[in-house]
Amino acid sequence: MYMIEKLQSIEQVESFIHENALSFLYITRPNCSVCHGLLPQVEELMKQFPEIKLRKIDADEVEEIAGRFDIFTVPVLLLFWEGKEYIREVRIVHLDLLEEKITKIYKNVVG
Repeated sequence: MYMIEKLQSIEQVESFIHENALSFLYITRPNCSVCHGLLPQVEELMKQFPEIKLRKIDADEVEEIAGRFDIFTVPVLLLFWEGKEYIREVRIVHLDLLEEKITKIYKNVVG
């Protein structure tokens, strides 16, 4: 299993979203058991979509993330295409449904 790179500031988050056509954010907190259990499953799922760049953010370290993306709980999974949010999954994530949503966008964007 590889380690997802962690973004350390809101500026890094903004740059990441705008520098990558397809970007995926995994927003977490250290004491979130759901976050820690879901992360390896998301990492495995994202291997199917090599063109999507994946990063994680600790909402306790980057407090501005909550205001920037209207986040009230974690985990939050966000998929952006060309800087625009297309998918938002919060707290309880059904991976099969998430995979369907990502696949539809991915096929249309990547081909």
